[in-house]
Amino acid sequence: MVVVAIVGILVIALGFEYGGWMGGYKVEKQFKEFHADLMQARIQAMERKRNFFVALAATTYAVYEDTNPAPDGNGTLEVAADTQRINKTFETGKPITWNGGATVEFTTRGLSSTQKTICSNSLIDADYNCIIISQARINLGKLTDPGGACNAANCVAK
Repeated sequence: MVVVAIVGILVIALGFEYGGWMGGYKVEKQFKEFHADLMQARIQAMERKRNFFVALAATTYAVYEDTNPAPDGNGTLEVAADTQRINKTFETGKPITWNGGATVEFTTRGLSSTQKTICSNSLIDADYNCIIISQARINLGKLTDPGGACNAANCVAK
């Protein structure tokens, strides 16, 4: 009886731990994928010599190529007229927050027009749960205070 009770307690404890690992993995996976999409948008902006925009919402993001008016666009995001390249949903189960506006723009030289920090609102511990975008860099990071402010001081690049 004692052995069965101990095994039962261990199974329950490991079940909760497993749930935490899977939650952290899910957040980390989404941020790595988002980072890759940001890098791809930056590279395509340089290759095609057009502005690219990443429009952010609480649970989705979309990447647009500035194609209106043809052939090289006008440097502003026009959701109805510019070509949408990517449209994805964050599947972390929690909204994503950011500071610095709801759009990231990459110029024809691959530079970002604004500095921005994008974070997960989840209190789940993940190796990567924030992204810092500066003019020339895009870094994955980890929040020093999960659930705290979404800013560059709270997101430490890894």
